[in-house]
Amino acid sequence: MSDIKKETEATEETVEIPVTDGSEEETAAEAEDTEKESSKEEEKEVPEAEASEEPETKDAKPEEKTKTSFFGKKKKDKFEQQVEELTDRLKRNMAEFDNFRKRTEKEKASMYVIGARDIVEKILPVVDNFERGLAQAPEGDAFADGMKMIYKQLMTALDEMGVKEIEAKGKEFDPNLHNAVMHVEDENAGANEVVEVFQKGYTYKDFVVRHSMVKVAN
Repeated sequence: MSDIKKETEATEETVEIPVTDGSEEETAAEAEDTEKESSKEEEKEVPEAEASEEPETKDAKPEEKTKTSFFGKKKKDKFEQQVEELTDRLKRNMAEFDNFRKRTEKEKASMYVIGARDIVEKILPVVDNFERGLAQAPEGDAFADGMKMIYKQLMTALDEMGVKEIEAKGKEFDPNLHNAVMHVEDENAGANEVVEVFQKGYTYKDFVVRHSMVKVAN
């Protein structure tokens, strides 16, 4: 009985130690490596998926930019462009018409001035004859007094029309207003001074109708 107990105790104390040739450890290591590689591949797949999504968003942005101009302003549709073109064309036509109206009014005014100046120029010889006749008329003559009144009325009408006599005697000679027909040396007169008027000159609204015929000293 004691021998049997000893054998059972020896069998209990002996522990079976599995003997391996290292293949199981290699398979475990390979399993760990495969898990690591799979995790790395999953991590790679996630950025690739994100990268694949980003181009779509980038591609979508140009579609939005097509609606905007280079400076970020919204492009106008064809209807708005047509409205702007027609509005601009209308403004140009209105400006051209306004310029044409002003030009025609100016031409009409200049034509009126030219026509009136011609009429005044034809009346001036009549005025000259009035002055020559009145200068020879005797004092106290009733007929001469009547002619003076007519002459005064005529000169008042011409003045109201804008006809003015050119001041010449005692003034400095101006070729734009005076026509020098004689030169004299006079110590009492200044240089280029008008000393005598042979024929009066007149202007009509700042336009010279007839130059003054004068004598110039020095």
